Parts: sequence; structure tokens; C-alpha cells
Amino acid sequence: MLNALPSPHGSLAGLRVLDLSRVLAGPLCTQMLADHGAEVIKVEPPAGDETRTWGPPFVSETMSAYFSGINRNKTNVSLDLRTEDGQRVLGRLISQADVLVENFKAGTLAKWGYSDQMLREQFPELIQCRITGFGIDGPMGAMPGYDAVVQAYSGLMSINGESDGPALRVGVPIVDMVTGVYAFSGILLALNDRTRTGLGQLVDCTLVDTAVSLLHPHSHSHLGDGRVPQRTGSAHPTIAPYDTFDAADGQVFIGAGNNRQFERLTSLLEIPEVALDPRFATNSDRVRNRNALRILLAQAIDGRTASVLAKELLALGVPASQVNNVAQALQDPHILHRKMVVDKDGHRSVGIPIKLSRTPGKVVTSPRDRGADTRRVLRRLGYSPEEIGALIEADVAQSNSSDIITTA
Repeated sequence: MLNALPSPHGSLAGLRVLDLSRVLAGPLCTQMLADHGAEVIKVEPPAGDETRTWGPPFVSETMSAYFSGINRNKTNVSLDLRTEDGQRVLGRLISQADVLVENFKAGTLAKWGYSDQMLREQFPELIQCRITGFGIDGPMGAMPGYDAVVQAYSGLMSINGESDGPALRVGVPIVDMVTGVYAFSGILLALNDRTRTGLGQLVDCTLVDTAVSLLHPHSHSHLGDGRVPQRTGSAHPTIAPYDTFDAADGQVFIGAGNNRQFERLTSLLEIPEVALDPRFATNSDRVRNRNALRILLAQAIDGRTASVLAKELLALGVPASQVNNVAQALQDPHILHRKMVVDKDGHRSVGIPIKLSRTPGKVVTSPRDRGADTRRVLRRLGYSPEEIGALIEADVAQSNSSDIITTA
């Protein structure tokens, strides 16, 4: 058994996770597991996870800000898994893991001697989480898929953007990130099942499945009436008003989801007659006449201060907010109150969104350099100092200068 690195904490303390993934969905999933106490060993190839180079900006000579945002709380080992010796080390790592997370091309693990059948037979308690773009079978099986590619393929890109503009990629890698959350959830489901059955299983997550799941309500609107959903900008396809408006000092977003909120909005804007207009009597009426409604609201909002108007609307129970940029959001007093910006050893990152009252998650270590823990992990796997030295000399394993052997 591997001793926990670092010391156990949180609801997943004692869980051992082998992270063979790279880029975003897999690393985000394993970071979430690590945030809640799992021991996560991230294995990087000799060249490192490619996101280490995705910059600027960089937080160090070997680490981009992108990589640092999804790889904290992990132990880092660098191995060349293309070699037979590296594959033998992988076998020891798998034998001591509860969960294996990987996003290799289809067939890669099998080529190295670790097929699905072999894993089920040799490690029946192991939970294997596979993350791919399209899955390993079907018409698109084994095809490569990045976030934006799948946004285009799934129809997600077609509904993002202004009505008179081109289809746009969502401004964050939403498909990758939600796939990571789904993988995290699937692993927890499999762990719960294992407490009853003693058996692991495969958690199969694909970017394309995630993207289709994100199409609500457009997908069900199409399935309901057959129409092809169109882009509506920041407006909502089935709620009005639910949109961004220009104010004197920026923009404000307002979402009035029911008649009561709509009446309070028009009253505050000093246009109460709009709420009495038959064209806007119900939400369905407002959706059908959204363009006319938008003109009236925009005229009343023009010249007002976004932050002041938003606070006044919130006080009346009408959802609203000024449109912040990223810097404003990450400095906002409430976001800081929620501890969604954290500092660990000088490394600033986004906080933990899942808050547990008795076993809260914790940021224990900042992201590690590639190979920072190679010697320690190999020692704990039973390799002697001489064997470790030989693996490093042969470039099967890589270790940086800060890595030292400690007793287990």
C-alpha cells in the first residue's frame, strides 16, 4: 500500500488514485478527488503534460498557468510508459490503486498489456475511468476530439453567439470541464457500488456525450416541436426578459422569470404600463414579442448605473448583476468570502466549489514540477535505491533535482 502523500484529509482520505490523464477533463477530475483527500499520483511522460507549455502566462519556467490550475494536491511521477520497464512500474502502480483515470487513444493501455479484460480479471476492485472524445466504438469511435471540435460536432457551437453573427465557441472549455465533473461523479457512483458489491467497474465518459447533455433546453425544444434552435446572444430562448442591456457605465444582466419579477422590474424602471401591455402579459407573450420588449427596457435602462440598478433589482427579488470582467470577479468581496480564490505557498488558484460541513476539501500542495516525486513513489513501490538509479539512468523514469528519497 502507498503511504498517503500528503497526509490524509477530507471525505476521500485513504482513496488511492492513479492519474494517467493529461490536458483538462482528466486532470480536473483527479484534482477534485485530490481536493477532497484522495491520494493522487499523476504520471507524466518524459515530455510532460502538453498543457505545461500552453502559455503565456507561466507561473514558473516549467509550468503554465493553465497547467497549474488543474494539477494541485497531486504527487508527480515522470515515466516513459512506452518502455517495458516503464510498463512494469505502471503495473505496480495499478495494483495499489483504487481508481485509474486515463484519456489515452483507444487501445493504448491494451498495447501496453493492460486491456479492459486484463484489468477486470487481475484487479476486480479497480475502478477505471476512461475519458475520450467520442468513445472507442461507433461511427466516430476512436476519433480525436478537442473541446472546440466537439462543440462544433454536437451543435453546441451553433447556439452560441449573436443571432446575426457566426456560431461561436463558448468562451471557456465547457465541454472538457463538465466532462471532468461527470467523471468525478461517475467515480463516486462506482465507489458507492463497490461498497455493496466489492467490485469495480468502467466509468466511460466522452466529450460528445457531455456536449449533447449541455444542449438543454434547445435539445428538448427541438425534440418537442422539430424546429432548429437559433442563436439568441445573451438572451434566453424560452424566458423574457433574460438578457444583457447597456447601461451608462457598462452592461447589466437582468432575468425576470415570472410575472411578479417582471412587474417589479417595470415599476423600478418607471414604466409600469409595460407590465399591463397585453403583448407582455405572460412569459410566453414576452418571448413571442421579445424584440419589442427589449427596445422598451433598453430605453429605460440607458443612462442608469449598472451596479446601482443591479443592487436595486436584487433588493426587490429580481435576479440581476452588472457584467464583471474576470479581474473584477476574482476580486469581488463575496467571491473572496466564499473562498473561491486561495493562496498556497504563493500559488494563487481558484478555490474548491463543493463545500462540505464535516469533511471539507483542502488545498494542501501547489502543483508539482514534473518528476518531483518520482524517487519517493518508486521507493514506496518497493524499488531499491539502486533499481531507482538504474531506471533514471535508462530514462525510463525522470526525476528533478528537488526530489530526494525518504523512508516510507
